[in-house]
Amino acid sequence: MKRFALAGNPNSGKTTLFNLLTGSTAHVGNWPGVTVDKKDGTYKKLEEHISIIDLPGIYSLSPYTSEEVISRNYILDEKPDCVINIVDATNLERNLYLTTQLLEIDVPVVIALNMIDVVRKDGTTIDVKKLQEKIGVPVVEISALKEDNVDELMKIAYIESSKERKGFTVLEGTDLTHLIKDIKTAFKGIKVDNPLFHAIKLIENDELEVENHKNLVSIVTEFKETFNDDVFGSDIEAIIADARYKYITKHFSPAVKKVTNVGKEKLTKSDKIDKVLTNKWVGIPIFLVILFAIFHLTFSEDFLFLGSIFSLPTLEDLGLMVLNAEGELEPINFGVSLLSCVYDGAIKSPGYILFYLMDLLTSTVSGAIVSGLEAINSPEWVIGLIGDGILGGLCGVLSFVPQIVFLLLLLSILEDSGYMARVAFILDKIFRRFGVSGRAFIPMIMGFGCSIPAMVNTRTLNDDRERTMTLRTIPFFSCGAKLPILVAIAGAIGHMLGLGDGSFISFIMYVIGMCVAFVTIILMRTTTQRGDVAPFIMELPAYHAPSGKSLMIHLWDKTKHYIQKVFTIILASTIVIWFLSNFGWDWQMTEIENSILASLGKLIQPIFTPLGFGSQLNSFGWVFAVAAVTGLIAKEEVIATFGSLAAVFTFVIAPEVGVEGATDVMTMVIGTGITWQALVSFIIFNMTTIPCFAAVAAARGETKKGQFKWTLLFWIAVSYIVSAITYFVLTWWWTAFIFVGLAILVGVGIYYFNIKVPVKTK
Repeated sequence: MKRFALAGNPNSGKTTLFNLLTGSTAHVGNWPGVTVDKKDGTYKKLEEHISIIDLPGIYSLSPYTSEEVISRNYILDEKPDCVINIVDATNLERNLYLTTQLLEIDVPVVIALNMIDVVRKDGTTIDVKKLQEKIGVPVVEISALKEDNVDELMKIAYIESSKERKGFTVLEGTDLTHLIKDIKTAFKGIKVDNPLFHAIKLIENDELEVENHKNLVSIVTEFKETFNDDVFGSDIEAIIADARYKYITKHFSPAVKKVTNVGKEKLTKSDKIDKVLTNKWVGIPIFLVILFAIFHLTFSEDFLFLGSIFSLPTLEDLGLMVLNAEGELEPINFGVSLLSCVYDGAIKSPGYILFYLMDLLTSTVSGAIVSGLEAINSPEWVIGLIGDGILGGLCGVLSFVPQIVFLLLLLSILEDSGYMARVAFILDKIFRRFGVSGRAFIPMIMGFGCSIPAMVNTRTLNDDRERTMTLRTIPFFSCGAKLPILVAIAGAIGHMLGLGDGSFISFIMYVIGMCVAFVTIILMRTTTQRGDVAPFIMELPAYHAPSGKSLMIHLWDKTKHYIQKVFTIILASTIVIWFLSNFGWDWQMTEIENSILASLGKLIQPIFTPLGFGSQLNSFGWVFAVAAVTGLIAKEEVIATFGSLAAVFTFVIAPEVGVEGATDVMTMVIGTGITWQALVSFIIFNMTTIPCFAAVAAARGETKKGQFKWTLLFWIAVSYIVSAITYFVLTWWWTAFIFVGLAILVGVGIYYFNIKVPVKTK
């Protein structure tokens, strides 16, 4: 099977093209650094299938970042049959710098002139025929977003892949021509593939070439001693870069004809929007408002606060609810049940409507299955295992799937539109004070979707210290798997405090997570990770309407992994939890308070006493300790644990507290006597502690040898300390002064530490 590599600048539309060609689920985002490793898929529309490799976005083939090394090594070592160079047609000169380097490699190259629809819309014209003549390889106009001319691109690439092409350089005719030829001849003599590329890189003092070909360095060194350049002196790398750009300006740029405006320069639509969204005074408040709007649309049971403003009647007021045999209110028919998913004294937000519809579906199916088992006189343990254990846990988690997908959809729209790149830009000034660049925000904000790709994305950060700090703080940006914890428990807190739904509480919890990240970054930067902040350079992409297809691909990818986890890890865990909560150490069925799980829970319960959900709770309080521990496997396990235990738990405590029909979390709240302060602490602990096992594995893969144990200790310490402080301050407000005093003492200690202990330079 032939292999075509996609290479191009960050944000040139490379991953969008890859998804279009392969139907793959690679993440698409309208900012640099989305692809941090090579991905592969298959294009099936030609006479033979073609393997498509999506390389990380790069600006050059110099080994300054891990992405550049990955892309360079693949093209040189793996020898693809063709390289499709994706070029952003709206910024031709900058993109063609990489092209001039690719042309120096002995591999067939085809230029995909992407975003041609945007160019035409702006009134700019590109003479593709003229450009193709100057570059010397095929140039094809495409729009990956609009799916225009992509199949034609692949046909041309397929034809070119059967041809042999020798590399050439745009540096011919410069003062370096003679040196390039000499070094190229030397590389040919030792039978190195792609001698022209390696020769130019060695002349640039490329660290990889210098390391691999030390015997040829002397030739370059001797030349530098005799070379004199009025502008760059003996900095050959700068001279070569300048020569490339001069060639591009002279030979390639004339193919582009832009519309010239007489008088005042016309601002683009993106420029006009940026005047507001990137304003130094209102940029961050706007971001917080947008973030709150997202959470309101996802979590609120009172959409736009209409129920509070107009005092709308409830379904009970309308006579649509009746008392059942257990004395509980329930809808008079299934139609009213559907209506209750949308309205009950207030119109629910889209996210909550999806949640209630899914919850109605899962509860209906679960109830039907249990009724069927009872109808055929199934053994009690079978009904308990399937109804309380498996269905109770799975349905509790599955109910949140549509709501999670809706939240991810809104965040993906912000990413793909180009807005998140602006947020990284406006946060750079603040982040820099904390000790990291705005670029670190990109993997952090990706953590709202899933911690695993976010941690992998830290490879795009050039500074080791910045990479370590970012990786450690990513779990504080709560992923979709933590959403069930947040929604369920925030809802319980809202009920306990009379605040209605938990949308505002959910928003505050997300903000607290980000604040914890910033504070811990400051601590790390002033202690274990001291050093200068890496420079931050990012090209802001133009705003555009997100691609519906790309959004759906991204959402399906996230949903698929979530559901796979539900029916594998979580399914197995719910069965184990049901068994442990229904059997004693004598392996006989018993009451929950005498179960294996209860004894194990009571053993670890005291550990969480300073956090509010430990020994101060009653005899059933161990369930929160167990849920916190099972959440280390997968964060969905917290609610799955509550779901598995709820039925048995309700049966035991219902006669005393009358919680039949209450939500799983409220059942636990009433049965354990936990306070709302402890519930807030419980949320924060789960948001900031060790992430799921899969994310832990990803973090280990991105951490230097011997350093991962400190990352684990960091997560445990931060989650424990922050949760304990939260519980104490919310319970006894005066303890805030104690913690402030301790913080001042720590700050003074760090200040003098930094004065006496110098920073170790790399």
